[in-house]
Amino acid sequence: MAAKDRGARAERERARLYQARQDYQDGRVRRRVRDNLVAGIAGGVLILAVVGGQIAYFTMGPGVPEPTPTGTSTSVPTPSPTPTGDPTPAPDATEPAPTPTP
Repeated sequence: MAAKDRGARAERERARLYQARQDYQDGRVRRRVRDNLVAGIAGGVLILAVVGGQIAYFTMGPGVPEPTPTGTSTSVPTPSPTPTGDPTPAPDATEPAPTPTP
């Protein structure tokens, strides 16, 4: 009868250790899943913050390009200039002629 009790006690101890290992392993799996979920959410928030910051910088902040003035358009067409007979300008009498260099 003593051997039967020893065998039952050893079997209960093995079952207890097995259950403890199973619980430990399940806890590790749950922890990894939770850590991965938290890291994914944090990474997504970080990416959204970076993209939002870039958009804000280039639309409202110092990264905004300076506006350039544009000409106003009129609905009345302007007349084209009339060509003159002499395309080169006449020499001015008050300016001296350039001297050639030797």
